Amino acid sequence: MAAITASMVAELRAKTDAPMMECKKALTEAEGNMEKAEELLRVKLGNKAGKAAARVTAEGVVASFIDGTTGAIIEVNCETDFVTKNDSFIGLAKAAAELVAKNNPADLEALGALPYSQDGFGPTLEDVRKGLIGKIGENMSFRRFKRFSSGAKLASYLHGTRIGVVVEFDGDEAAAKDVAMHVAAMKPVALASSDVPAELIDKERSVATAKAAESGKPADIAAKMIEGSVQKYLKEVSLFNQPFVKNDKQTVEQMLKAAGTTVKGFTLYVVGEGIEKKVDDFAAEVAAQVAAAKGGA
Repeated sequence: MAAITASMVAELRAKTDAPMMECKKALTEAEGNMEKAEELLRVKLGNKAGKAAARVTAEGVVASFIDGTTGAIIEVNCETDFVTKNDSFIGLAKAAAELVAKNNPADLEALGALPYSQDGFGPTLEDVRKGLIGKIGENMSFRRFKRFSSGAKLASYLHGTRIGVVVEFDGDEAAAKDVAMHVAAMKPVALASSDVPAELIDKERSVATAKAAESGKPADIAAKMIEGSVQKYLKEVSLFNQPFVKNDKQTVEQMLKAAGTTVKGFTLYVVGEGIEKKVDDFAAEVAAQVAAAKGGA
């Protein structure tokens, strides 16, 4: 049997990023054959990926890609903030955004089926995702994406990697980028008051009605209070009515008019929005591990 040297183990680890002991075991099983050992580890990493797939992915990054009037924005999730700084994970997210823009996949499944290779994994984006799950040791998933190809100009803004905005516009690019930054900061839900979803308005009216009832005011005054609250809410959550973040003396609509720019739409992605995060009880977890150790002793 061939001798398994430390340099061989280090080489295999560099190729696969697998733990040292796993690399040594694979090399031993493969009798020193590097390619066979790597294949054995790929199989093990695939199993690892299967186990990881059940874990919640509430962290992640937003990536965007723009090429002329065609573009895309995508949210790619992982389990911990640590992985959001991993170059391979970031590369996967950026590549996925470009694939969406250039190939127009119908859904997440179609996106995963597109040709792509990275870090020795492939030949599809889904294969790379599974491979990186095994390599990095965390579950990761493509959550949502949107493609833009209406013919309007596109401007994007990323606040770190957790908040991403794409604005569709005609006119001045600098003004559009300012709007994208504004959207990231103020998080409007619609362009104008008339575009605010009915369910959000109903929810706000319900809250206002409850407050008016508590006030004990006459019915006619209570009705005015309710309507006033709803109108205030509509101005607060509609982009055009919001005070512009760079100059709160004017609204976004006024700023755009002065810049000769028209915003036709915007898309805002915030990482993990709407995903229920798992809260671990660390003390309980340690206690459980200690109990298990005692039981196995």
